[in-house]
Amino acid sequence: MSAKKILLVEDDPNLGMILEDYLSLKGKFDVTLCDDGEEGLKAFTSAAYDICILDVMMPKKDGFTLAKDIRKINKHIPIIFATAKGMMEDKTEAFGLGGDDYITKPFKIEELLLRINALLKRAGNQEKVEEEKPKIFTIGKYTFDYQHQTIINGEEQQKLSTKEAELLRLLCLKMNDVLTREEALLQIWHDDNYFNGRSMDVFLSKLRKYLKEDSRVEIINVHGKGYKLLVNQ
Repeated sequence: MSAKKILLVEDDPNLGMILEDYLSLKGKFDVTLCDDGEEGLKAFTSAAYDICILDVMMPKKDGFTLAKDIRKINKHIPIIFATAKGMMEDKTEAFGLGGDDYITKPFKIEELLLRINALLKRAGNQEKVEEEKPKIFTIGKYTFDYQHQTIINGEEQQKLSTKEAELLRLLCLKMNDVLTREEALLQIWHDDNYFNGRSMDVFLSKLRKYLKEDSRVEIINVHGKGYKLLVNQ
């Protein structure tokens, strides 16, 4: 089994090297060390990681801002904030930004290792849940095969693009419930900006066209929230 990959972003070179050595040798992790937030984001976008450890007070881009950028790309990767500050408002901000844990300097490296392992175990369980989610969906008279990216209607098959398949899957997983616009954009496009939003509108129009032959099936806009795949029995 390959070593789990850690992105460690720490601007104190001494602490950074100590943590890198300990986690590599004792924890058997593959550690990438960056000394500021901009380098951290560059590293995150160029490789796959299993967990991030972010110092909060850093030059160029602080840990909270870096976490926001990471969350636009990956909503689920565990993030641990490490900082000399111990004030309650900082902890509130850390968890509000999607942080999974918070450790205050000075800390024992053994404690950090325990927290890393606990978060990786939890993340592994979440991955199993994701793998167990259905790949075949019944949408009225249609069968949607997510894995093969097809909508089947009797003898007819409609091939979907990857983004069409991802979007229809999210709608199916929340069938008859609201899929928020932000959730869809962040999961599929990794950024909820205006241009990606317009792009998603085009894909929704295509999906409506593919499903139009069954009057029981409808993708509706929920004003101010997102979309809903309605399937009437």
